[in-house]
Formats: sequence, C-alpha cells, structure tokens
Amino acid sequence: MGASLGCVCVPETDVAIIERWGKWQATATPGLHCVAPCGIDNIAGSVSLRVQKLDIRCETKTQDNVFLTIVTSVQYEALEDRVYDAFYKLTDPHGQITAYVYDVVRASVPKINLDDVFLTKDEIAHEIRDSLAKLMESYGYRIKQALIIDLRPDPKVVTAMNNINAQQRLRVASAYKAEAQKIAIVKAAEGDAESKYLAGVGISRQRLAIIDGLRDSVTSFTENVPGATTKDVMDLILVNQYFDCVKDVGAHCGETTLYLNHSPGAINDVAAQIHAGFMEIDDKMFQGAGGSDGGSGGSGGKKKTTDLSQRRPFHAVPLTSLSSDRKGKHHADTEPGPVASSAPYLLD
Repeated sequence: MGASLGCVCVPETDVAIIERWGKWQATATPGLHCVAPCGIDNIAGSVSLRVQKLDIRCETKTQDNVFLTIVTSVQYEALEDRVYDAFYKLTDPHGQITAYVYDVVRASVPKINLDDVFLTKDEIAHEIRDSLAKLMESYGYRIKQALIIDLRPDPKVVTAMNNINAQQRLRVASAYKAEAQKIAIVKAAEGDAESKYLAGVGISRQRLAIIDGLRDSVTSFTENVPGATTKDVMDLILVNQYFDCVKDVGAHCGETTLYLNHSPGAINDVAAQIHAGFMEIDDKMFQGAGGSDGGSGGSGGKKKTTDLSQRRPFHAVPLTSLSSDRKGKHHADTEPGPVASSAPYLLD
C-alpha cells in the first residue's frame, strides 16, 4: 500500500484511511485508488475486515476460595460501515477487550463454587459475549463469539478432586465386591450343607446295608451249620473284626505304641475278653445310673443290686487301645497290658 505517483493499492479484506493535510478525507476499499500527490493526501492506516481471535488468560478465585486460571477466546471483526469509529475512536482494541473480559470473569466466577464453574462455563461465556457486544459496537467492532476454552485450577486441587472421585468409585467397588463375596460364601455354605446331607444319607444307607448283611449272615450260618447259635456267629464276627483292627493299626502305626495281651494260644480267649470288657463297661454305666436314682431317694447307704436282665445286650467288634509315649519313643521293655475298652469298630 503506497501513495507514490498519486496512486494507492489497497489489499483485499482491508480498508485504507486517507487523510488530507492530517484530516480524514475518505476510506479506500480494496483495489487501486488515485490520491493527490506531493503529500497532500496520505494513507494514515488501514483496518482489517477479517475475523480476529484474541486469547485471554485471567486468574480468579471461586466462592470456595479456590484459585484457577480461565482462558477465554474472543472472536471479533471490524464493521465495514464503521471503519472510521474502529480506526479513530479506539486506540488498542485488544487491550480494551481484555479489560472487559477480566471485569466480567472476576465479577461472575467468585459467586460460584469450583465444581459449578465447570458446569456453568457456557453461561459465563454468554455473559462475556453480551457485555462485550454492547460496548465494542460503539467502537465499530462486532463480537462474534466468546468461548471459555480452558479452566485450570492449581495442580494440587486437581489431584485432590481426582482422589475424591477415585475414593467414591472405590467405595462403590468395595460394596459390589463385598456383595459378591457374600454371595460366594452363601453359595459355598449351601453347597457344604447339601454335601453333608448327602454324605449323611450315604453313611446311613451304608450302615443299613451292613446291618442287613450281618443279619443275613447270621441267619444263613445258623441254618446251614447244625448246632450253631447266634452267639457263636457273633463271636466269629468279633474275632474277624479284631484281626482286621490289628491289621489296620499295624499298617498305620507310625509313632504309636500298641499294647496287646496277644499270643497264639490266647486266640480262643479273644472273644471272651472282648465280651468281658463290654460287660464290665455296661455294668459300670448301669450302676452309675442306678446310683444317681438311689441317691435321690435317701441316704440309706444300701448298694443297689444290678439286675442283669435289664441290661441292653451288646453286639460289638473288638476294641484296641492306642497310647503314645510323651517323648515319642517306643517302650519295648514295657509289659503289655490287657485289651482296653475303646474300639475303632463298634456294632450296636
């Protein structure tokens, strides 16, 4: 753009200001224009008609006393029919727009809490645009848009807000996890209960089958062997189970010491010893029950006679006694004792 030889060329999207002797003379639109030479007419400047953008950073605080930086982007343009006002009435449009943005932001944000600033940023932007539009129109400028493009609290505040959100989500996750564990525990308990019930049913059926088998064996033995009695059959079963018990203990003895009054010549006495042990235990239990009844009747001091006909008959397998040395050593020189009265196998 120049005024040499009385001609001036104005570029596209610009409007030139022509002054004559320092006074405004005319505006030149884009193209070639003839002006008075020799300094009579002068090009004082130009105004761009393009849409311009101005980014403004403003630091302010919220109602809950949190400082943050708000970045506002203002888009504006000069009015073609108000070029005179845009050129002569306003010296620094950028500074003027910045000042009004500061004023609106620092008047609006302190009334809002930090969390609400992020929700109401569009309302703040509209307030900035409306305020600037009324003001800048008198200076020949049109405000096309005002946008809040960034909200930057202090990094520590951002970290704290993220921690709050994370803890809230962890609380919800913990509730769901606890509920899942509860369901798993309940289901496991239900499964365990069902398993124990089925195991009990199986044991009951097993014992019923054993009883039925023993009954059939006794009946078959007494029918096929002349002169055999039920006592003979039970003695045979007791002896067989006695040896099965000794076999199992010997296979799993480990650090256990077993005391048995056993010899090849004493095999015939095994059943008698087992019966004697059971009868002794039964007699003591019966006397204990009778003693308690007699004590309630008075202090006569008389012993109650045991009525053997009132006893419940016993049908049991042999009993063995297991004892462990406190020091974990076997006593090879200890004299074996009699068969004790605790049995791993019992048939009632």
